[in-house]
Amino acid sequence: MQTQKSAKADPSPVLTKAVLRAADIMGLNQMTLAKVLGVSPASISRMRAGDYRLTPESKEWELATLLVRLFRGLDAIMAGDETALRSWLDSPNTALHDKPRALLIQVTGLTRTVDYVDGYRARV
Repeated sequence: MQTQKSAKADPSPVLTKAVLRAADIMGLNQMTLAKVLGVSPASISRMRAGDYRLTPESKEWELATLLVRLFRGLDAIMAGDETALRSWLDSPNTALHDKPRALLIQVTGLTRTVDYVDGYRARV
């Protein structure tokens, strides 16, 4: 009887690339993305250069998954319209009591925004 080792793919490069792509489309600059993830701007530079990857079970991993989840929700609602997505982020939202972009740099704001978008998508 032959046993096979289950080879797990490393999710680090996938989430790292996804969060950078989402940030670019959302119009988040390096400083803002660093604040969202709770890392230094230098870490974002290293991520872009391929010298730094997010690691599972870290706080920045959790925050990156939330940001990508937010992006995916907004992308679905806006049917891939990047201009509309950015406009939504920059427009005052009465339910969130602020512009969504301003909320992203705090964990509670990011979580509230993700919950709001998830709730909206559930209605569709």
